[in-house]
Amino acid sequence: MHIPATLVRGGTSKCWLFNQVEVPADRGDLERLLVSAYGATDPVELDGVGGATPTTSKAAVVSASPQPGVDVDYLFAQVGIGTGSVEWTSNCGNCATGVALYAVTKGMVPVTGDRTRVVMRNTNTGAVLEGIVDTPGGVVQHFGYQTVPGTRAGGVAVGLTFRDPAGTTASLLPTGRAAQDLRVGAAEPVRVSMVTAGAPVVLVDAAGAGRTGAESLERMSADVPWLRTVRHTAAPLMGLLRPGEEPGDAVPKVGLVGPPVPYTTTLGEAIGAEDYDVSVRMLSMNAPHPAIGLTSAVAVAAAGLLEGSVVSGITGGPTDEWLRLGTPAGVVAVRCTDVRDGLPHRVTVQRAARLLADARIYVPEAGSPQAA
Repeated sequence: MHIPATLVRGGTSKCWLFNQVEVPADRGDLERLLVSAYGATDPVELDGVGGATPTTSKAAVVSASPQPGVDVDYLFAQVGIGTGSVEWTSNCGNCATGVALYAVTKGMVPVTGDRTRVVMRNTNTGAVLEGIVDTPGGVVQHFGYQTVPGTRAGGVAVGLTFRDPAGTTASLLPTGRAAQDLRVGAAEPVRVSMVTAGAPVVLVDAAGAGRTGAESLERMSADVPWLRTVRHTAAPLMGLLRPGEEPGDAVPKVGLVGPPVPYTTTLGEAIGAEDYDVSVRMLSMNAPHPAIGLTSAVAVAAAGLLEGSVVSGITGGPTDEWLRLGTPAGVVAVRCTDVRDGLPHRVTVQRAARLLADARIYVPEAGSPQAA
């Protein structure tokens, strides 16, 4: 059988988008279809459309939203690589950037002048986001000049805003503390902030753990087993595991934060310590993120607003409207507005997106040799 799909680049991710009417509504049937289409039982995803990296093995199912004030819903899927499974517990801001452009391009949201607003609901988490898509002269664009750290390729500008990403203070701090010591195995405790804003995230104070927060991707690769242990230790404390459940690798997201230092990006660009406010190195599933996931960027920015967090400890106190994150790909600026009682009600990141292809994905039928 074949399934219509659209490949998009959103920020530094690639994501296949499916219209809900073209794929199964049942989650189990949908998972089986995605695993087969992506070749996700294969660690290189050769016999499928998966990209074999966490940032390119993603999918989203898009539909018109029944919720008043929301234009489209999207269900995000992080398709496993070599696992034959799909993680459904998280959101992806980069894919949401692509969803916004897709919704405008496919006529799901009417163009409204030079900029078109798309309100999206992530049905995995309930998060509501706004995408402001450049449509100059009321015309949908297929190419653009907006760039983002991590690629020199241009795309259509999309301003992505997370609405109320932290909910309440109790939601923002699942353990009730801005920072605490976390004992990871038999090692000395590490200082962490566990926050839920954009996504559940555990941020490790790099200096206290003998790191810098500005590690190379190669060094981060060596730290993956340790950071996975940090993630799995934090998960039950953050209320992300039911009794008897095995911890997963989608949430909480985990990474290091440290003071700004001079470094060279993955594209060979020199970044000075004065060019940004805090170093950040995150995992994407079980690999170093080549830049930063937008949900993680939101969480770091929200933590920066909190007195006593590991982020505000680096910046010298609660941060202002802008926080500049030094990532492996370059500096990502995050803007927190409508801040009340330390909670940001709008967090915005400037992104870019481009539709790459409309396609028919041929999926092996159950019982065929490829599906076996």
